[in-house]
This record gives sequence, C-alpha cells and structure tokens, in this order.
Amino acid sequence: MSLDIFWFLPTHGDGHYLGTAEGARAVDHGYLTQVAQAADRLGFGGVLIPTGRSCEDSWLVAASLIPVTQKLKFLVALRPGIISPTVAARQAATLDRLSGGRALFNLVTGGDPDELAGDGLHLSHSERYEASVEFTRIWRRVLEGETVDYDGKHIQVKGAKLLYPPLQQPRPPLYFGGSSDAAQDLAAEQVELYLTWGEPLDAVREKIEAVRAKAAAQGRTVRFGIRLHVIVRETNEEAWKAADRLIANLDDATIEKAQAAFARFDSVGQQRMAALHGGRRDNLEIAPNLWAGVGLVRGGAGTALVGDGPTVAARVKEYAALGIDTFIFSGYPHLEESYRVAELLFPHLPVKRPTQVEGANYVSPFGEMVANDILPQKAAQS
Repeated sequence: MSLDIFWFLPTHGDGHYLGTAEGARAVDHGYLTQVAQAADRLGFGGVLIPTGRSCEDSWLVAASLIPVTQKLKFLVALRPGIISPTVAARQAATLDRLSGGRALFNLVTGGDPDELAGDGLHLSHSERYEASVEFTRIWRRVLEGETVDYDGKHIQVKGAKLLYPPLQQPRPPLYFGGSSDAAQDLAAEQVELYLTWGEPLDAVREKIEAVRAKAAAQGRTVRFGIRLHVIVRETNEEAWKAADRLIANLDDATIEKAQAAFARFDSVGQQRMAALHGGRRDNLEIAPNLWAGVGLVRGGAGTALVGDGPTVAARVKEYAALGIDTFIFSGYPHLEESYRVAELLFPHLPVKRPTQVEGANYVSPFGEMVANDILPQKAAQS
C-alpha cells in the first residue's frame, strides 16, 4: 500500500525550541511560501493548514499559495457553527476550482470553550456535534449539486444550492478527527478519512476498529490517517538529542501554565494527549520511538516519532498495518525538517508521489561536484 504523506504549515509560529521565544522565527507570507514550495518540490502530497485564533486564517493562506505551488494539495478547516454550510460550500467549490482541484477539507468542531465563545459559539460538546452533523449533511449535499431544504435542531436552510460546482466530483474529500463517541459516529456517517493523533498502537487500533465497525453498519467504508510530529536524523542517537534539544529551554512553570490552559478544553482527544505524559518530562517515550514531549506545551497533536530513517519507517509501517494510509507530519523548524523527512525517511517508505513537475527532470540529486567536467553518468545523461 502506497502512503499519502502530508506536511504542515506553521501558521501559528515556528522555531527551534518549544515554549520559548528563543530561536523563534517570523512566520510571514514569504516563509509560508518557502515551506509550501519545499513540500511541493520534495514530494509531499499536501499540507495541513491549522485553524484557531492563534493561527492565520487557513482559507486565505491556502488561496495565497495556489499560484506559487504546482502539485501541493491544501487541507483547509471547516468550522461548523461559525459559518453557514451553504456559504462554506461556495467557498469550498471556489477554492477547488481556483486551485485546479487541489482542495481538501478538514471538519473541525473545536475543543476550547473560551475560543469558541469568542467566535460566538456557545454550544456544549454534545450540541456542537449535533450541529456539526447538520452542517456536514447540508455542506455535502450542496457541493454534490443538490438543492437542499433542511430543518434541523441547530441549522435550517431552504433552497440551498450551488451554481458553480467544484472541480473534483462529486465533491472534494472530507477529513475529520475526533476521539469521542459522537465524533466517531459523525465520521462513520459522513467523512472520507478519519484522522487520529499519534497515540500508541493499541489505542489507535481501538479507535480504527470502532469507526470501521460503525461505518460498516451504515454500508460505508472510511479511510484512516494519523497526525504526528517527526524527529528524524541519520542516527537514533542524534534524533533523541534533537528531541531533548527541542524542549531544552522549557521550564516547569511554562509546562504548568500550558497544561492548565489545555485542562479547560472539552476535547476528548486533547484529554487523551495530556494523559500520555501527565505534564511530566521524566518518561516521555510512551511507546517505542513515540515521544510525548511536544504535548507538554502544544495543544492538539503532541507526539513525535523519533529515530533514524529506517527506525521511524518501521514505526510508520506498524501504523499502516492498522489500515492508516495518510500521514500528516511536521517538525521544528518546518522548513528544514521537511527536507530531513524527505531525504532520510521517504527512501524507506512506499510514498505516493504527486505527478512530476513539468520541466523539472533536469535536476539531478548528486550534490556538489568535485570537478565540473567529471559528472556521474546518470547526471550527464539527464
């Protein structure tokens, strides 16, 4: 099975160290362009663009990167309860057309009640999932060309329709991640790909089996993906040193403050991430080569695969054996780490490569030549 490997756009910031401004890097449009173009050229299938008040707007970022990339797909957030499903369908179709069919969508219900209240959404966890189900039913049908009347508990539309269809038919794929029972029910009914954060194998297996069974009960099949950080180096020793360095400037007060902020979330997935490390840094390898250090101060995906290329590839293949075909990776800083992942990890995995960029065949990866008139045979022929 070939694997879809995605990268991540750090629209909430980037740098060399977690939890500190030391080594931080300005994330402007020029830098995001660098990361996106690197991912595009290196063979990543797409980029996840995060959402939330700490991030630049994912839709505007994606639109701005269309003309500076060629193959890269954009996984953009849909936020139920914050926007009309009909308007979101129009935006989705427009982004898909303007990008030449490179748009993917990630349903995000949200997990921080304070942030959601700031956006005008005051529903409980269960009510948000009710609203998300209604939103997605309407969004899907409108994008697929139907004229929709819907009278739900949270959303009502009459004569909702789309005059300009998306390029991808019947519509762009929908991704979604959530660990609660309500989230799994939604995934089973409505999405193409269910995402999990990086937990130990047994925990991920349990979630996949639950969603797969629920989807089968509705006559559906669902694909699976996982969101992980990656720290890959030429040796295992170097990789673990890099992991330690990432949190080298992190003090206990910063960890405590971050964990207190995450504790207010009503996201089951966030609760599961926090339970992996318990706010402690003394036992962060929670499974072979699975390191929970990122989650000490970062919400959401908080684990990383750590090791040399063959070791990390072995761990990736263990997740793939559970049925996962899509891996969304990231690393700090995101520009340099995209190269490390492509150069050190890709050769050990069956990566599904995007279509080759036209006109790029002359580039030969032979490094610096000792003498310009003495070229490797393959380079001379290219």
